[in-house]
Amino acid sequence: MQDVSYESSGAILGGALLSIFLFAFVIGLFFIVCYWKIFEKAGKPGWACIVPIYSTIVMLEIVGKPWWYFFMFLIPIYGWIVLPIMLTHDFSKSFGKDIGFTLGLLFLPFIFYPILAFSRDIRYIGPAGHPTGPSLDSQIGSIGNPAV
Repeated sequence: MQDVSYESSGAILGGALLSIFLFAFVIGLFFIVCYWKIFEKAGKPGWACIVPIYSTIVMLEIVGKPWWYFFMFLIPIYGWIVLPIMLTHDFSKSFGKDIGFTLGLLFLPFIFYPILAFSRDIRYIGPAGHPTGPSLDSQIGSIGNPAV
Protein backbone atom coordinates (compact mmCIF):
# COMPACT_ATOMS: atom_id res chain seq x y z
CA MET A 1 0.00 0.00 0.00
CA GLN A 2 1.01 3.52 -0.58
CA ASP A 3 1.11 6.09 2.24
CA VAL A 4 -0.69 9.33 1.45
CA SER A 5 0.09 12.53 3.36
CA TYR A 6 -2.68 15.07 3.80
CA GLU A 7 -0.59 17.62 5.66
CA SER A 8 0.00 19.90 2.68
CA SER A 9 -3.62 19.90 1.53
CA GLY A 10 -4.68 21.91 4.59
CA ALA A 11 -2.09 24.56 3.80
CA ILE A 12 -3.23 24.73 0.18
CA LEU A 13 -6.86 25.04 1.21
CA GLY A 14 -5.97 27.73 3.76
CA GLY A 15 -4.03 29.69 1.16
CA ALA A 16 -6.88 29.45 -1.33
CA LEU A 17 -9.42 30.63 1.25
CA LEU A 18 -7.16 33.50 2.29
CA SER A 19 -6.80 34.55 -1.35
CA ILE A 20 -10.58 34.49 -1.84
CA PHE A 21 -11.10 36.48 1.36
CA LEU A 22 -8.55 39.13 0.36
CA PHE A 23 -10.08 39.43 -3.12
CA ALA A 24 -13.58 39.87 -1.65
CA PHE A 25 -12.23 42.40 0.86
CA VAL A 26 -10.61 44.50 -1.89
CA ILE A 27 -13.78 44.41 -4.00
CA GLY A 28 -15.89 45.39 -0.98
CA LEU A 29 -13.53 48.23 -0.11
CA PHE A 30 -13.65 49.45 -3.73
CA PHE A 31 -17.46 49.58 -3.68
CA ILE A 32 -17.44 51.38 -0.31
CA VAL A 33 -15.22 54.08 -1.84
CA CYS A 34 -17.56 54.32 -4.86
CA TYR A 35 -20.68 54.62 -2.71
CA TRP A 36 -18.92 57.16 -0.47
CA LYS A 37 -18.24 59.40 -3.49
CA ILE A 38 -21.78 58.92 -4.84
CA PHE A 39 -23.33 59.89 -1.50
CA GLU A 40 -21.15 63.00 -1.35
CA LYS A 41 -22.17 63.91 -4.92
CA ALA A 42 -25.79 63.74 -3.82
CA GLY A 43 -25.11 66.06 -0.88
CA LYS A 44 -25.31 63.35 1.78
CA PRO A 45 -22.58 62.39 4.24
CA GLY A 46 -20.20 59.86 2.71
CA TRP A 47 -19.84 57.85 5.91
CA ALA A 48 -23.53 56.95 5.67
CA CYS A 49 -22.69 54.28 3.11
CA ILE A 50 -21.03 52.09 5.74
CA VAL A 51 -23.90 52.11 8.26
CA PRO A 52 -26.21 49.24 7.20
CA ILE A 53 -29.82 50.41 7.71
CA TYR A 54 -29.04 54.12 7.58
CA SER A 55 -27.37 53.74 4.16
CA THR A 56 -30.60 52.33 2.73
CA ILE A 57 -32.61 55.22 4.21
CA VAL A 58 -30.14 57.74 2.75
CA MET A 59 -30.33 55.97 -0.61
CA LEU A 60 -34.12 56.27 -0.45
CA GLU A 61 -33.72 60.02 0.22
CA ILE A 62 -31.44 60.32 -2.81
CA VAL A 63 -34.04 58.74 -5.10
CA GLY A 64 -36.90 60.70 -3.50
CA LYS A 65 -38.77 57.92 -1.72
CA PRO A 66 -40.05 58.13 1.87
CA TRP A 67 -38.19 56.30 4.65
CA TRP A 68 -40.95 53.73 5.14
CA TYR A 69 -40.05 52.18 1.76
CA PHE A 70 -37.42 50.38 3.81
CA PHE A 71 -40.15 48.08 5.11
CA MET A 72 -41.19 47.21 1.56
CA PHE A 73 -37.93 45.27 1.22
CA LEU A 74 -39.49 42.69 3.55
CA ILE A 75 -42.15 41.70 0.99
CA PRO A 76 -40.79 38.50 -0.61
CA ILE A 77 -40.86 38.84 -4.42
CA TYR A 78 -41.58 42.56 -4.71
CA GLY A 79 -39.04 43.67 -2.11
CA TRP A 80 -36.23 41.39 -3.29
CA ILE A 81 -36.53 41.69 -7.09
CA VAL A 82 -38.94 44.38 -8.32
CA LEU A 83 -38.25 47.17 -5.79
CA PRO A 84 -34.44 47.11 -6.13
CA ILE A 85 -34.75 47.34 -9.91
CA MET A 86 -37.19 50.26 -9.65
CA LEU A 87 -34.98 52.06 -7.12
CA THR A 88 -31.89 51.51 -9.27
CA HIS A 89 -33.70 53.14 -12.18
CA ASP A 90 -34.73 56.08 -9.97
CA PHE A 91 -31.13 56.23 -8.75
CA SER A 92 -29.76 56.55 -12.28
CA LYS A 93 -32.43 59.14 -13.14
CA SER A 94 -31.35 61.12 -10.07
CA PHE A 95 -28.00 61.59 -11.76
CA GLY A 96 -29.49 62.40 -15.17
CA LYS A 97 -29.07 58.96 -16.72
CA ASP A 98 -31.55 56.81 -18.62
CA ILE A 99 -32.55 53.14 -18.84
CA GLY A 100 -29.28 52.14 -20.51
CA PHE A 101 -27.30 53.33 -17.51
CA THR A 102 -29.75 51.54 -15.21
CA LEU A 103 -29.10 48.29 -17.04
CA GLY A 104 -25.39 48.93 -16.68
CA LEU A 105 -25.78 49.47 -12.93
CA LEU A 106 -27.73 46.21 -12.67
CA PHE A 107 -25.60 43.94 -14.86
CA LEU A 108 -22.13 45.54 -14.78
CA PRO A 109 -21.96 47.29 -11.41
CA PHE A 110 -18.15 47.05 -11.17
CA ILE A 111 -17.95 49.32 -14.24
CA PHE A 112 -20.94 51.65 -13.92
CA TYR A 113 -20.79 52.52 -10.19
CA PRO A 114 -17.19 53.79 -10.52
CA ILE A 115 -18.26 55.79 -13.59
CA LEU A 116 -21.06 57.32 -11.53
CA ALA A 117 -18.74 57.98 -8.59
CA PHE A 118 -15.66 59.36 -10.29
CA SER A 119 -16.94 61.05 -13.47
CA ARG A 120 -16.85 64.81 -13.19
CA ASP A 121 -19.47 65.16 -15.92
CA ILE A 122 -22.17 63.35 -13.94
CA ARG A 123 -23.96 65.54 -11.40
CA TYR A 124 -26.79 64.91 -8.99
CA ILE A 125 -29.92 66.47 -10.47
CA GLY A 126 -32.44 65.70 -7.77
CA PRO A 127 -34.66 62.90 -6.58
CA ALA A 128 -35.51 60.67 -9.55
CA GLY A 129 -34.26 63.31 -11.99
CA HIS A 130 -36.41 66.19 -10.79
CA PRO A 131 -34.39 69.30 -10.00
CA THR A 132 -34.80 70.67 -6.50
CA GLY A 133 -35.24 74.19 -7.85
CA PRO A 134 -38.55 75.93 -8.43
CA SER A 135 -41.29 73.53 -9.46
CA LEU A 136 -43.05 73.68 -12.79
CA ASP A 137 -46.31 74.62 -11.06
CA SER A 138 -44.77 77.73 -9.53
CA GLN A 139 -43.28 78.71 -12.89
CA ILE A 140 -46.57 78.22 -14.73
CA GLY A 141 -48.49 80.06 -12.01
CA SER A 142 -46.21 83.06 -12.44
CA ILE A 143 -46.98 83.47 -16.17
CA GLY A 144 -48.48 86.85 -16.76
CA ASN A 145 -47.48 88.19 -13.35
CA PRO A 146 -44.89 90.95 -13.16
CA ALA A 147 -41.46 89.85 -11.98
CA VAL A 148 -41.23 92.72 -9.49
